[in-house]
Amino acid sequence: MARWDRGGMGMNWRQTSSRSKGTPVMQQEEGHSRPLVAMSESISQGTRINKYLSEVGHCSRRAADALIEEGRITINGVVPKMGTRVQLGDVVAVDGVEVATSDQERIIIAYHKPVGIVCTTDRRREKDNIIDAIDFPTRIYPIGRLDKMSEGLIFLTNDGDIVNDILRARFGHEKEYHVTVNAPVTGEFLKKMSEGVPILDTVTLPCEVNATGPQSFKIILKQGLNRQIRRMCEELGYRVRRLKRVRIMNVELGDLPVGTYRHLDDPELRKLKALTREAKN
Repeated sequence: MARWDRGGMGMNWRQTSSRSKGTPVMQQEEGHSRPLVAMSESISQGTRINKYLSEVGHCSRRAADALIEEGRITINGVVPKMGTRVQLGDVVAVDGVEVATSDQERIIIAYHKPVGIVCTTDRRREKDNIIDAIDFPTRIYPIGRLDKMSEGLIFLTNDGDIVNDILRARFGHEKEYHVTVNAPVTGEFLKKMSEGVPILDTVTLPCEVNATGPQSFKIILKQGLNRQIRRMCEELGYRVRRLKRVRIMNVELGDLPVGTYRHLDDPELRKLKALTREAKN
């Protein structure tokens, strides 16, 4: 079993095999996460079911709302309505499986998603799902999406609160991408991309775009419309040949190999949380 030492960080990583693709997975032996708050205090007055599932690390509030609408959640055997509160001693289950409320560490990892992996937790319907690909030992779920034919950085976590903070578009968090297209990148193309392109019944926000080669560029977005970069390029007569996300906020993909993950280190976590706090103010 191979081992790596991440230079300068003092952290050892263990390589394991991924079930779906046979790619190596890096697993940190010493985490930098913090314990969940005691649930008994937060639910003593009753906690909305979506917030409860977020706090115990089962899923984000948005995902919980979808589960409620689909009737997949029960509280003491009864399917709840939106806004139902969980009381101390209640038994919450998803798809008939009781949701664990034991103390656990909050986890957030950076994963280099390969092309062909789908950012869904639905393991029954999608064989190339991100959960099986990463094969993490505890329950985590992706923060946001990266389309199937794209690669690069994506976060996975069991911390529903940070999911909401990162995903809310109004906070304007930066995401950086490196893109290769099928035709020469011109000044006119860069200008139009940076000023905004009409897609999906709206116009994209102004953004930073710079050429990095004859047919490649980097782009920094502060919004996340569905397949935004691909749609922007198509609107201007280009096709994306390769799309790679290299940064989310302050966290960079760096030289993390495709199909592997790492835990965010303490400085990264502190900065990430500081950025989310600043965005709220």
